[in-house]
Amino acid sequence: MKATDLVGSAARNTLRSKLRTTLTVLALFIGAFTLTLTTAVGAGVTDYVTKQVASLGADDVFIVTRTAGDTTEGPRAYDPKTSSASSATGGPALPGAGQSDPMTEADLEKLAGISGISRFDPVQGVAVDFVQYNGGGQFELSVNPTSSITRADLLAGAQLSESSGTRELVLPADYVDALGFADAQDAVGAVVQLGITDVLGARHQVDGTVVGISQESLLPSGGGANPAMVSALAEAQSAGIDTGPARYPLAVAYFDPALSSAQVSDLQESVAAAGFGVQTIQDQLGVIKTVIDGIIGVLNAFAIVALVAAAFGIVNTLLMSVQERTREIGLMKAMGMRAGKIFALFSLEAAFIGFLGSLIGVAAAVLAGSALNAALSAGPLSSLPGLNILLFEPGAIMGIMLLIMAIAFISGTLPASRAARKNPIDSLRYE
Repeated sequence: MKATDLVGSAARNTLRSKLRTTLTVLALFIGAFTLTLTTAVGAGVTDYVTKQVASLGADDVFIVTRTAGDTTEGPRAYDPKTSSASSATGGPALPGAGQSDPMTEADLEKLAGISGISRFDPVQGVAVDFVQYNGGGQFELSVNPTSSITRADLLAGAQLSESSGTRELVLPADYVDALGFADAQDAVGAVVQLGITDVLGARHQVDGTVVGISQESLLPSGGGANPAMVSALAEAQSAGIDTGPARYPLAVAYFDPALSSAQVSDLQESVAAAGFGVQTIQDQLGVIKTVIDGIIGVLNAFAIVALVAAAFGIVNTLLMSVQERTREIGLMKAMGMRAGKIFALFSLEAAFIGFLGSLIGVAAAVLAGSALNAALSAGPLSSLPGLNILLFEPGAIMGIMLLIMAIAFISGTLPASRAARKNPIDSLRYE
């Protein structure tokens, strides 16, 4: 019997008992349907978060902070050159900062002396009160101090220019209507006012030009401002008063983008060994991915349980089939069919059942998921453009089908082995 004949015979034999086969296929369908959807959710959310986190910074920078001192051995002596006021005020930390002390000029000199750091920019912290356009309403706005190194996911306009002397801003999309603009493109080029309160309590307004409008996202990073804008705000905030040695919440350190992953890791360890906290964009992405993978793993576990239950159904179906076809097996052996061919025949029947269940389950999941994507994009997720909550990847779909067929094939080995071992004489006598 040729291989093609075996496959054709296995397909025909599978459809002999339609009701029993249908029930077994339905069990596999549930597992395939669930596993396809949960895998698509993981792929969709991971893809979206990857894009959003990638916009938080460049690949050739470290976000460097000063590691908070160890307080387990009592108070530290104050040194005006290296000591700084603690920033642990209980409020939200700046991006990448965590709980740390402000950096001093001495810290920056130490950072500059680390081999592999090509340059660095200390980041000034500013507390904006509001944003206003043309005398209209005033709305609270937070400015991301590291926005000059980011590439925002833009709805309109251009990215911030790090070297420009013009005061530039990137505003989130939800400020467009609030500030009275017709649309995102209408806001580009407009001059808005940022309100800020100085150290003496006096209020000031600093003009800035909107150069871009960023998409709304799950990872809001506030408004963006280039160095010229941040410097103007910091100057207004200080009121021209010498408040002592400069203090910076964090610094952006640059390195050669041609470095390999191993070299970047070594450089990161060198910066950490110098007493600094250091993060890359991949570090930020890794934490988020770990959480997502954990949630998807739990969901996938339910699908695997369904597949295991279906595997027992396949064993039961084929054992009953072997019992019913005992005389047929004896006849095939009497006509010269070898045990290996009989084993292959029943194993292929199991794999065919797995193929049917996985194909129908995957197809139904793709159809249902596509419809759900369209409904969510037009409804609850309309404020998050670019998010496909279910992302069906061809490689993942093929992997799921092969996995289910493999489970079915393995489940069929017990009945197939029993069929292959049957004695032809006893089988022909079976009533």
